[in-house]
Amino acid sequence: MFRYEHAPQASSTLVPVYSCTKSILSALICIAMDKGILPSADTLASEFFPRLRQDGDPRKRAITMRHLLAMSSGLEWTEFGGRNSFPNMTRSADWVAFTLDQPMASEPGARWTYNSGVSQLLSAILAQCAGMSVARFAELYLFGPLEIEHYRWPTDPQGIHAGGFGLELTANDMMKFGQLYLQQGVWNGSMLIASSLVKSSTLPEIAVSAPERGSYGWHWWNDSVPTAGAAAAFYYARGFGGQFIVVWPAAEAVIVTTRKARKKGLSPITVFRERLAHLILGDRRPTLHP
Repeated sequence: MFRYEHAPQASSTLVPVYSCTKSILSALICIAMDKGILPSADTLASEFFPRLRQDGDPRKRAITMRHLLAMSSGLEWTEFGGRNSFPNMTRSADWVAFTLDQPMASEPGARWTYNSGVSQLLSAILAQCAGMSVARFAELYLFGPLEIEHYRWPTDPQGIHAGGFGLELTANDMMKFGQLYLQQGVWNGSMLIASSLVKSSTLPEIAVSAPERGSYGWHWWNDSVPTAGAAAAFYYARGFGGQFIVVWPAAEAVIVTTRKARKKGLSPITVFRERLAHLILGDRRPTLHP
C-alpha cells in the first residue's frame, strides 16, 4: 500500500472533511443494510417518509433509497445559489422537510444532481431505523472498530446529524477509513462492511454532469487513470476546498489530502490523476503547473 502522511500533527488535529461526510454516511448505510436494520437500496423513500405517498407528483412517490444514494432523486436542487440551495436548507427550521418539499425536475434515476439535502434524508432514515443517533451508530459499528476516538459532527434543528457535511476527523482517521475500503470492508480480521456492499456502493451508478467528470456511486465519486494498458479505475470521497480520500484498488493505494481553505491552482484530485498516479505506477509524466 502506498501511504503518505502530510504532517506529524495529522494524527491529532481535527479538520473539517466537508462532503467527505457523505462517504462516511454511505458506509454506515451499508453496515445497516448488512445488519438488516435497513432494507435494500430499492426500497421506496415513502416507506420512511409517509408524506411522500400523498404527494401530487407521482415521480416523487417513485424515489428510492438508491436514487438518494446516487443523487438521482429527480428533486429540483441547486447546491449553491438558487431557490433550492444548500444554504437555504441549513437556514430552514427543518432540513428534512425542506428537502422533501422541493418540486421534481426529472424522473428519478434519469439525471444526476449534486444534492446535500438527499444526504440529510439518508441520515434521517438511518437514525429512524437504527433507533439511535447516526453518530452513536458510527461509534458502535465503524468509529469504534477503527479506533476513531475524536471527532465532531453537527446536527440539524431536529438533532439529526448532518448527512452531507460537517464531520471533523483527523487525516490519519481518514486514512483508516480509506484503508477499510481498500481491504473490502475488513479491519483487523473482522468484516465491518460486507464486501458485496463495499463493491455495490463504490461502483459507478450514474454519470455526473459537466463540469464534473466520471461517475457517481452511493455517495462516492468514480474516475479512472489512463495507463499503458486499460484505464485503472479509482473511487474517492471529496470535500470542499481539497479534502480527499482516494481509494485505488489496482495500485493497492489510499491517498488522503486535507486543506484548510480553497487555494488557487490545481485540485488535489487533478494532481493525483494526472501526476501522482503515474509516479506510483512508475510512469513519469511532465510536471504540472497550476
